[in-house]
Amino acid sequence: QVQPVESGGGLVQAGGSLRLSCAASGRTLWNYAMGWFRQAPGKEREFVAAITWKFGSTDYADSVKGRFTISRDSARNTVYLQMNSLKPEDTAVYYCNVVVGRRPSGSWGQGTQVTVSS
Repeated sequence: QVQPVESGGGLVQAGGSLRLSCAASGRTLWNYAMGWFRQAPGKEREFVAAITWKFGSTDYADSVKGRFTISRDSARNTVYLQMNSLKPEDTAVYYCNVVVGRRPSGSWGQGTQVTVSS
């Protein structure tokens, strides 16, 4: 079981940037894709981005494409989400998880709060 620990959230003005980190421990990650999901108040949790551990192939939700970049550091077992040009609608709790077909497939961490003010 992969256990993620998210960090890096905060309060930022619209147009600003944040970098989220997800440190993953547990099973060998080589055959997995890891990704980010987010949940805004009153809304369902949604897929944001994913990256395959082995090849580094990436996938993004349309709402963040061109603004967010997902990457991974194999030596640190860590996945990052660089978020630029943030919008108020990006405000949510961001979670990291194993991803299969844009769906979560592992344990949830505690998440990290991102708040974008207008």
